[in-house]
Amino acid sequence: MFIFACVNECSMKILFLTYHGFGEASGISKKMLAQIKGLRQNGHEVHVCSYARTKDGDCCRFVDDEVIRNYGRGAIAGIRQRMSYGCIADYCISNGIELVYSRNYQNASPWLISLFSRLSKASIHSVQEIPTYPYDEEFKGYPLDKKLGLFIDQLFRNRMAKQMDAIVTFSDAKEIFGQRTINISNGVDLDVIPLHKPVTNPDNEIHVIAVAEVHTWHGFDRFIHGLGEYYQKSPQKKVFFHIVGPVWDPEMNGSSRAPGFATYIKKYGIQDYVVFHGSLYGDKLNDVFNQCCFAVGSLARHRSGITHIKTLKNREYACRGIPFIYSECDSDFDHQSYIMKAPADETPIDISQVLEFIDSHHFVPADIRKTVEHLSWKEQMKQVVNQIRINK
Repeated sequence: MFIFACVNECSMKILFLTYHGFGEASGISKKMLAQIKGLRQNGHEVHVCSYARTKDGDCCRFVDDEVIRNYGRGAIAGIRQRMSYGCIADYCISNGIELVYSRNYQNASPWLISLFSRLSKASIHSVQEIPTYPYDEEFKGYPLDKKLGLFIDQLFRNRMAKQMDAIVTFSDAKEIFGQRTINISNGVDLDVIPLHKPVTNPDNEIHVIAVAEVHTWHGFDRFIHGLGEYYQKSPQKKVFFHIVGPVWDPEMNGSSRAPGFATYIKKYGIQDYVVFHGSLYGDKLNDVFNQCCFAVGSLARHRSGITHIKTLKNREYACRGIPFIYSECDSDFDHQSYIMKAPADETPIDISQVLEFIDSHHFVPADIRKTVEHLSWKEQMKQVVNQIRINK
């Protein structure tokens, strides 16, 4: 076995494979683009394979801006693209691709097994990133069509993993689906995340922010519940909770997994203190961040059966230089003075304790940012490539 250890002297031709397109306001898209940038910063030639619609409405698979397969239009096109991956293998083989970095989409299937098997036979290395592991519990309470997709994934994911060189994970797992892992942290792009520049608010106001494509495992209902209880006790300060990102109906109105935001907002009459901004980016996002002095990470990863995870959002908050709260175990931050740990249970967040934490500390954004400089995507992606076996 050989280890690829000299990135700058031995650059690789890499295909970054995603099974969907890119959105301007999508946090997932921003992460993938930062990973691609990190690979390129290490001297690699990186091409990007994605799936999206053209302006004419055709469903196409692209490599960079080139269409490598047009699947047509309508429902049949969606079925074709899930069963036809030969164009990816053809591209890799004809263009000298040495490594395929794919992002898990819970879509293991016989057709993807065939793709990665063909790549392996052509001596093309491949790894699969699983952003959240384990992920089965995330599907609790989802409609049948979503659960059917998970069931198919469960049937084939072990066989697909065998075709890989390794699984990339942000967990501490040493093996996933029978395949060895490469353990890294979620990274940050220090070039694009601005430093927090807090504005001066009235002395009796505290503004708190949470940014996410909101799901039940983010547990923002726990913070809203705590906010409601806080306002029942003749509070000395007004606390505003700003939620940035899309909020789906189960999170807003409740599901079998958690109470809805609206339930607590109506119960406690705190509609003036919970602000839903929707998706924001650029200056509009920065303006909301700068109004706030504290941030909220995930507060309910336990709902998905996860105890240890290195989430992207924690790193982005630290990169901005804003203190924050979360409930999971994250070895990059558990020891830092600028974080609060919430219990990993269903209790409401004690807002008085949050205020005490804010009042008793003075954090300099630049100092917080320095603690994550080693977590750049350049360094994280270097670890991945360095661990790829040149010869099986």
